[in-house]
Amino acid sequence: MKYLKIFLYCIMLTAFTLSCSKDEYKPFDQPFVHIHVNNAGSIQVQANRNQVVNYNIYLSAKLQYEPTQVYFEVIAGNGLTEGTDYELVTTGKTLTFAPGVFEMPVTIRWKSNPLDTTKNNTLTIRITGNDRDFTIGLPGPDKNQSALIIQKI
Repeated sequence: MKYLKIFLYCIMLTAFTLSCSKDEYKPFDQPFVHIHVNNAGSIQVQANRNQVVNYNIYLSAKLQYEPTQVYFEVIAGNGLTEGTDYELVTTGKTLTFAPGVFEMPVTIRWKSNPLDTTKNNTLTIRITGNDRDFTIGLPGPDKNQSALIIQKI
């Protein structure tokens, strides 16, 4: 009986040891830059909104010891006019992430203005690149969260 217990113990120990593999998966450690609001890639704002809003671009990476430049563009649909429907408060098309900073805002001042519902009333903030060759958007073939689409309704 004693040998049977030892034998079963050895079998269980061997099975446990073989099932635990250090190479079972590789940890995800690829830095990336993305934009979202509450984990959504598109949101809506009211046409009568009259407010300044920050839309954050996030750097998902280990602590960087050098500044990281992230490039973006703002694309308005044919139904929105800068100065009438919105104003881009952020100057330039580059955000600089200082060491230890992991989110930077693109600031937009929304202006109350009636809309033509037959036109494209969207404003898209799209990340176009960075100086560190980090992935744009969430890793994967779909590149989710590489742009934020804001629809004014």
